Amino acid sequence: MSTPPLLHLTPRPAGDAAAAGPEDPLGTPYRQYVYAYPHQKAYRALADGPLLSEVWAGERLDALSLYVHVPFCEMRCGFCNLFTRTGAPERITEAWLGTLERQARVTREALEAQGREIRFTLAAFGGGTPTYLAAGELTRLADVCEGVMGADLHAVPWSVETSPATATEDRIAVLAERGATRVSIGVQTFLEEEARAAVRPQKRAEVDAALARLKAADFPILNIDLIYGIQGQTERTFRTSLDAALDWAPEEIYLYPLYVRPLTGLIGRHRESGESWDEQRLRLYRSGRDHLLAAGYEQTSMRVFRRTGTAAVEQAGDAGISEYNQQAGMVGLGVGARSFTTDLHYTTDYAVAVPEVRRIIDDYIATPTEAFRRAQWAFAMDEDERRRMHLLQTLLESSGTVVARYRELFGAAPAEHFPAQFAALAERGWADGDGDGTAGTVRLTPEGMARADAVGPLFFSHRVAEAMAAYRDR
Repeated sequence: MSTPPLLHLTPRPAGDAAAAGPEDPLGTPYRQYVYAYPHQKAYRALADGPLLSEVWAGERLDALSLYVHVPFCEMRCGFCNLFTRTGAPERITEAWLGTLERQARVTREALEAQGREIRFTLAAFGGGTPTYLAAGELTRLADVCEGVMGADLHAVPWSVETSPATATEDRIAVLAERGATRVSIGVQTFLEEEARAAVRPQKRAEVDAALARLKAADFPILNIDLIYGIQGQTERTFRTSLDAALDWAPEEIYLYPLYVRPLTGLIGRHRESGESWDEQRLRLYRSGRDHLLAAGYEQTSMRVFRRTGTAAVEQAGDAGISEYNQQAGMVGLGVGARSFTTDLHYTTDYAVAVPEVRRIIDDYIATPTEAFRRAQWAFAMDEDERRRMHLLQTLLESSGTVVARYRELFGAAPAEHFPAQFAALAERGWADGDGDGTAGTVRLTPEGMARADAVGPLFFSHRVAEAMAAYRDR
């Protein structure tokens, strides 16, 4: 599950103090889920974007990642602001697949134009819900990834997202046969009353049946997503969901704080209890974290908990697979997918409101093949943005930022580039190194990790914050 909330910051000069407007930016633990930097709301349409053959010139092509965004779901949960359409008929999904194949062909041509070895080392299907596609459509999608893009899905770590309603036997069979190594299922809660409070019509029996099918398929990594901060949720009820998840012995469990965003189903429906919502979410987070640590899981980021002693999980760690797996060399396919090169991040149009999402998907389907040869929506990266991205990728992980590596890449210690940010973290005791090189690695403390959604935005540039603040929700 990817659930990026909105960020409302007063733009400030790059590297300026931690203040982000009149309020303390660290006053709330829940500002911005940083799953990639910069956020898609910082991208802008290009009148005459560069050719992909130019964008990929000079890029390393022998360790690429392939990401396919499937913008379809059977329902939209109350907390969801992802780019997805519900209830799409077969004629739409079939047309989308046809367009994705056209996009894949010109993308592969742009890579081949470099005249160098092309090799994919990671793959992922996200969304949306990839398993909204029928079994035959999933097969065709895998065929495009292998036959057109050249990704060997049996030879690389390959992740796919699913849901209780769509984790059917025939779809799971396709994923297993095509070599999926990690399947993530969005359960969110095992309690039906909490599911209703989150505007997620879901029955416990359906959840258990889907998990039984996934376990029977014996994927190397099973991940279960859970949410905390639902209206009426307590430590006891959250523990009930945690224990229900642990009963399935998943290799990974992700714990997501609930956000309520504009244009989502929870707007106007979510009510805080006597304590503040921040206090509730922090309390539930600490309780869930401690429970999973006691159950033999290790924490690798604010959200991610992995079962220790699991070969597949250890191999994923060795391969560098993490929650913040954004890097140059990611090739995105499908409307809503992002691609990352050293100098340019590019994607398609983005929206949340149902009419806008449908329009964008229809426009994507109707896009002439030649148009896919150019970047359409993009954000140009420079040295400053690249070092911010590196910090966000490393500091928000339990392994932390290796100061020597940062210095090797960017010519100085992290604190030399971001003195006010690291001073703010040190003052609160949220980092166990000050980023000046005194400690070999700077890491967030347990309380700093609990506030990773506030720590991350400290390192957003003025340019990104300004672009996000100017974005019109639609």
